[in-house]
Amino acid sequence: MGKLNKILIVNEIHQFAINELNALDFELVYLPDISNYEIKSKIEDCVGLIVRSKNINKEIIDFSKQLKFIARIGSGMENIDVNYATQKGIKCINSPEGNRDSVGEYVVSVILNLLHNIKMSDKELGHGLWKRKENFGYELNSKIVGIIGYGNMGSAVAEKLKSFGTCVIGYDKYKKNYSSNFITEVALENLFSEADILSLHIPLSKETISMADDKFFKKFKKNIYFINTSRGQVVNTKDLVKNLKSGKIIGAALDVLEYESHDYGKLDNIDQETFDYLRQADNVIITPHIAGQSRESSFKHAKIIVDKIKLINLISK
Repeated sequence: MGKLNKILIVNEIHQFAINELNALDFELVYLPDISNYEIKSKIEDCVGLIVRSKNINKEIIDFSKQLKFIARIGSGMENIDVNYATQKGIKCINSPEGNRDSVGEYVVSVILNLLHNIKMSDKELGHGLWKRKENFGYELNSKIVGIIGYGNMGSAVAEKLKSFGTCVIGYDKYKKNYSSNFITEVALENLFSEADILSLHIPLSKETISMADDKFFKKFKKNIYFINTSRGQVVNTKDLVKNLKSGKIIGAALDVLEYESHDYGKLDNIDQETFDYLRQADNVIITPHIAGQSRESSFKHAKIIVDKIKLINLISK
């Protein structure tokens, strides 16, 4: 019996998904290095498209004749024209559940690093400086952590902070009544007045681009630690540096940067002076968009995407 339906895969995916989809009798066209332009020539007779970082716009969608679903390996969907796809009857799915634990662990780890001056004291010892009193830190349970955005990632952070006895408060514009043993729901104004540490877990949209700017940071009553693992463009990096220099932001951890390319594979259009400050500052941690990347999350993403594809029930009768 021949294959029934064709799925185009345009980014790398865990072997588990390939094995499972093959077992469901799909024909897989696995082209992880394909360009956006080349996708157009391959998508016409496909019922499914699996993508991670490539940009799936209206033009590409219009080249499809049989497309039933677009599956994004990961959480954010800003690289897919979801509205247009939905209008054409194409179901859009993703796997934000897959890396929630990885992101949660990352956020806790960088908070602890900043509170206990780990990066700074390590660097000083590398230069032969033995500073103990100067590097006294703070215990996590003495701080109030504020979370903006209480989806998969925000809730994972709150859950992992519970074991530290930390007070966690949260604000989500689109959710209500989610207070639990892990978090207390508050108004945004209360978060501004109470938080010692802020962790962002929001999608990139017209509403959130450059949301964290100078005006935003100045709304906080206390000087804060700032963590961003969502999307780089939600932060105005120049304004962030301004507030680091003034002391309004005591320390920052940035897994995502405003200068990331659309496929997250490199940095583009860097403001060199601003980036150099972040790179050299003892109280700033920057990493290359790895908070959600782990050996385990790669498998989880694949399994979740396969399970969701099964629910679409595409296999011909």
